[in-house]
Amino acid sequence: MELENNTQIPKFLLLEFSEEPEQQPLIFVIFLSMYLITLFGNLLIILLVSSDSRLHTPMYFFLSNLSFVDICFTSTTIPNMLWNIQTQSKVITYEACVTQMYFYIFFAGLDDILLAVMAYDRYMAICQPLQYMVIMSPRLCGLLILLSWIMSIMYSLLHSSMVLRLSFSSNLEIHHFFCELNQVIQLSCSDTFLNKIVIYFSTSLFGGCPFAGIIYSYSKIVSSITGISSVQGKYKAFSTCASHLSVVSLFYCTVLGVYFSPAVAHSSHTSATASVMYTVVMPMLNPFIYSLRNKDIKRSLKRFYLEMPGIKLPVT
Repeated sequence: MELENNTQIPKFLLLEFSEEPEQQPLIFVIFLSMYLITLFGNLLIILLVSSDSRLHTPMYFFLSNLSFVDICFTSTTIPNMLWNIQTQSKVITYEACVTQMYFYIFFAGLDDILLAVMAYDRYMAICQPLQYMVIMSPRLCGLLILLSWIMSIMYSLLHSSMVLRLSFSSNLEIHHFFCELNQVIQLSCSDTFLNKIVIYFSTSLFGGCPFAGIIYSYSKIVSSITGISSVQGKYKAFSTCASHLSVVSLFYCTVLGVYFSPAVAHSSHTSATASVMYTVVMPMLNPFIYSLRNKDIKRSLKRFYLEMPGIKLPVT
């Protein structure tokens, strides 16, 4: 069956993690466990921030938004993969593939921008402490979130619309566990030169600007912390951004490892395995990083358990 200008709808076959049937039950259990941990951990962060008035600050407002985005980001790929394993089906329709691609790019981009916004928040808190609550008003925080969503929507629409102009044959094999943009483009029977140019420049701009903002914010933060005379003051200032710095390092190290490592670039299996790090592992670890390294979250979590019926713990 031939396809011209998408008048006939192709189907894609997601082959990664499906070539060894005997390992399918183990893969299903592992990914289901990680997905449930991701849901529970991030939903708990959202619940704590919304229910505890002490956490109604800009930093935790952005953190709850990041947790929501992480849930959505993981949900764009893992449920479909689990369903395919359970039903022993490798097929994903053209419409579902493009939809998955759109939301994957959207939430990945939104994750990136939110990390930059959170870096700016930490910069204002440490470098401009007296004006922090005035500058980081609820109105500005809301505008920053709205702007992040608008930019991510435009970025995702750009790539999705560029894919829609391509033609595909039927029953194409994608050696990945989701419709990854680069692999889908490589399967097209159309000229993809323009798509590759758009990917290169838009990704450089969209990914480079938030990264540059994070680097600038933390250069100012480090400069401000080194100017503090007391060791206790330095530790207190650094501890307010340690969790965010850990998440940023994890995010960019995994993304750079996936897209710029020579071994990953020449192996679809290695690429898919590495992609698990930032699509599943990173959203799963974020709540643990913020809860284990954050006294406010741990205090709120303890208070939350104390208020549960039947729970009696000593209050310290």
